[in-house]
Amino acid sequence: MRRRNLFDTLLGALPGTLFAPALGAEPLDELLAARQRDYAPRLAWRNDAGWRAQALARARERILQPGDDGSGFQPHSLGVEVHEGLRLERLSLRMSLGDRAQALWLRPDQPERPGPLPAVLLLHDHGARFDIGAEKLVEPLRSDAPALRQAAQDWTARYFEGAFIGTELARRGYAVLAVDALGWGSRSRPGFVRDDQQAFAAHLMQLGLHWAGVIASDDLRSLRWLREQPQVDAQRTAVFGFSMGAWRAWQLAALEPGVAACVAAHWMAPRRDGLLRPGEHSLLGQSAFAMLHPGLAAELDHPDVAALIAPRPLLLFASPEDRLFPFDAVQRAAAQLARAWPAEGALRCVSLPGGHRFGRDAQTLAWDWLQGVMPGALPCATACADWSAPAPPPARCRRSNRPAGC
Repeated sequence: MRRRNLFDTLLGALPGTLFAPALGAEPLDELLAARQRDYAPRLAWRNDAGWRAQALARARERILQPGDDGSGFQPHSLGVEVHEGLRLERLSLRMSLGDRAQALWLRPDQPERPGPLPAVLLLHDHGARFDIGAEKLVEPLRSDAPALRQAAQDWTARYFEGAFIGTELARRGYAVLAVDALGWGSRSRPGFVRDDQQAFAAHLMQLGLHWAGVIASDDLRSLRWLREQPQVDAQRTAVFGFSMGAWRAWQLAALEPGVAACVAAHWMAPRRDGLLRPGEHSLLGQSAFAMLHPGLAAELDHPDVAALIAPRPLLLFASPEDRLFPFDAVQRAAAQLARAWPAEGALRCVSLPGGHRFGRDAQTLAWDWLQGVMPGALPCATACADWSAPAPPPARCRRSNRPAGC
């Protein structure tokens, strides 16, 4: 009976639906709150080693597609350019479904540099724009089509203040890789739009797959390829993502203990008391299917999965003005995550104004932090503002009270 009541309640929360709570029923918010308590995750975080082993096994079971042993990348080079001391290569890699994805592989062009490079796997956002994928984070080749280059520039202007994340990191000495997720760029089709996503997700489910699981499995494959490259120090490989890419980043870091550090900007909130609200994007279908793992919510909430990263370094960004993630829910997620890290641990939660974007100030803070926490890098005193501040001033270092920076 409880499951049927929850189903009716959630249908009533959908805009324009014919289903609604019966006259005289409890207010919708009260019904949702009650059902959320009834359906608490069975493997919610607890402070013991037994939980970690059990939660990691269950997360991998629910999130990753079965049968992918991580081999057979079959890389093909589609073009190489060297410009301003950086070497950029467009690759084709075999992914978990056997299809091929294009990737952008960027690194300093310094043959005389001793030792392998630290590396960052860049995971692109959703954005309801499917004609570009890896190009949202790494500038395309100069020989690529003008329309592709313009689309990438427009995207970085909108969300990153005109900066290509990959270029900024490569200039700091990192090797970076960005790969098209299933549905984006080379793995999309002309005319694929927001309203096609539900049919696409349903088609995958009819085949015994799910969209979010394919994306997660491909991300793990991409990380494995990156760490196998002779130019890369596998022990100093981090992940970065913005928006849906942030969800991909902390999810991958949770599933793969070999990730040295994670930077995730603007995607973190508890599911039940954060995102399951009438009108929130996670209840509207379409784009939500790219970030839904069947059965996972009954076992683990988002902060429970991210807690598997502890005690490795994790940097999260949020904004009180982000309309996709209610700030009160973001703060609750931060409080839940803080339990999993030691008091002086490597969890940092940064709140900055500006809404759903990752601007230059956030980038500088993130790359300085990454330099400080990546194994083998020089130490760096990172500044961050606590998420408990509803509208924080510019980030300042807790130790010195100076503005953010190293």
